[in-house]
Amino acid sequence: MAMFMDVHTGFFGTTHEELDAAHRADLRIEAEEGVHFERAWLDPELGKVFCLSSGPSKEAVMRVHERAGHPAAEIYELTVEV
Repeated sequence: MAMFMDVHTGFFGTTHEELDAAHRADLRIEAEEGVHFERAWLDPELGKVFCLSSGPSKEAVMRVHERAGHPAAEIYELTVEV
C-alpha cells in the first residue's frame, strides 16, 4: 500500500474540534476507496491541513476527501522513508 501526504488550504482559524470532525468524515468513508487516513495536522495561522494516509492511489485519496467535503489542494506519494 502506498503512503500519501496531502495538503488542504483555507482552514484559517480552524479549531481542534473542527479538524477532528473533518478527519472523522474521512474515516467514515475511507474503506469504500481502500484508503486509511493515519493522522492529520493543522496550522490554523497558515490555514493549512496536512493528512497522512495509505491507499491504492492518489486518486482514491482525493475521492475520499472530495466526498467528505474538503478536497485537497495538493497530494504527494511518499516513496522514500528513513
